[in-house]
Amino acid sequence: MRVCGELPCKIVQEPTRMTRICSKEHSMCSNNSRSMALKYTWTLLVAVLSLGVSQGQTFFPSPPDSVNGSDKKPTNQQFSSIDYSLYHHSDTLLEEIKALVARHPDKIQMKLLKSTRTGYSAEIAVVTFASRQQETEDGQKTRILLNFGQHGREMITSEVALRLLKALAGEYRLLGLHKSSLNYILQKLIIKVVPMENLNGRRIVEAGKLCERKNGRGVDTNRNWSVDWGKKEKDYDPSEEYPGTAPFSEPETQIMRNLAHSFRPHLWVNVHSGMEALFMPFDHKNTTPNGATAHLMKLMLQKLNLLHCKNNCVVGSGGGSVGYLAHGTSTDYMYEIVKVPMAFTFEIYGEPKASSNDCFKLFNPTDSAVFERVLENWCTAFFRVFMDLASRLYNLSTEAFEKLEGNDMSTAKKHQNRDLIRNDYHTSRKVWRNGQSVITQFDRSFEWGTEEMRKISQFLFILSTFLLILLCYKVSKRISCAQVALDFFYKPS
Repeated sequence: MRVCGELPCKIVQEPTRMTRICSKEHSMCSNNSRSMALKYTWTLLVAVLSLGVSQGQTFFPSPPDSVNGSDKKPTNQQFSSIDYSLYHHSDTLLEEIKALVARHPDKIQMKLLKSTRTGYSAEIAVVTFASRQQETEDGQKTRILLNFGQHGREMITSEVALRLLKALAGEYRLLGLHKSSLNYILQKLIIKVVPMENLNGRRIVEAGKLCERKNGRGVDTNRNWSVDWGKKEKDYDPSEEYPGTAPFSEPETQIMRNLAHSFRPHLWVNVHSGMEALFMPFDHKNTTPNGATAHLMKLMLQKLNLLHCKNNCVVGSGGGSVGYLAHGTSTDYMYEIVKVPMAFTFEIYGEPKASSNDCFKLFNPTDSAVFERVLENWCTAFFRVFMDLASRLYNLSTEAFEKLEGNDMSTAKKHQNRDLIRNDYHTSRKVWRNGQSVITQFDRSFEWGTEEMRKISQFLFILSTFLLILLCYKVSKRISCAQVALDFFYKPS
């Protein structure tokens, strides 16, 4: 994301403003006759309905401060700091990954890629998961490249990477995932995980500059790629988005570019925080790609939005959904230059209620329960993507598949690889039909449960509205409608 505080979010009525409105209505209504109650009932009803029902969830403002005995704002605003009881220091996180690799050499390997540019050096750890339980040539496997920690201040993303690697190694069990079905799918995948692309920027954050997103010499590595590089929008802020002196001027982007071209992934996901969103290309223009693969990408994002965002994620192109265009991004490069058929940017967390200066809280959960929920939810989301990928690739058109493998591949080899993917898809479907697809059953149950909860939430909202109207009709001349509403929704403890 771009600037602290410019995060798109749902507009919810401010509690302090609600308090002032109700107080005013109290002074006006207190001496009126019963007939005036109807007027203020409709006024209050409009205010309640403005809070609305969004995707089956009813939003009410938090209790005003006056209910808790104080309506004074603090004079000294306190900002969040890094809680190392939740978050790993960068060195500790990388050491834990090294230890994980040492415990599971048959499943995961780790390489350190280094580069130096005009006196500035960078080092990126790349962890590769490839199951060796079944003899399968690497060229016949689906290749996935996941990137975390591109911006230093987004520490939660690297924590998700660590949890994901533990789950891949078998040291952490995610709820709702059937082990035998999952292992069968994982045998067909090669997954490369970059847990912390911007190590130098992360160390600046750990030194106290909690708003820093750029690398060790002040370049935004997600503006340093060659697609539409260097263009500046009207709201361009060099302190946030400086793209460098030229495309790939930074060793971090050079390493990632070389990795992408050598690995040639079928799927790329760049993981960020700052909001909840699921983006596909393009970032540099307000449009999405056309064709079969683009349609499949949209279907994948819609499913993830339903199951893991409760339909609260922003979904679409990065350039068309956020409100600004971003030039020189990695996802656009992966899609247009590397020809990755499925290229995404996931924004996994944001706190819109945080102060624009409280950068750590804006981009990272500070509550332990929320922290754990984010890790569990998004690790499960990635495994769901893995499970879906075989069926999605099976539906790729011939043109999209040739784009994936490159135009220089022989026709026979293209058909051979396409047939291998289709055979794997049919085999996995057979496994599911034999009763081992607990995940598919879980998806259906989850979708059904979500729909039922939406209906129940809407019913409760309508019921509470009618109850509020009845209460206002019963109000005496000395009690205001607004006060009844406060008593109804906010009961002092």
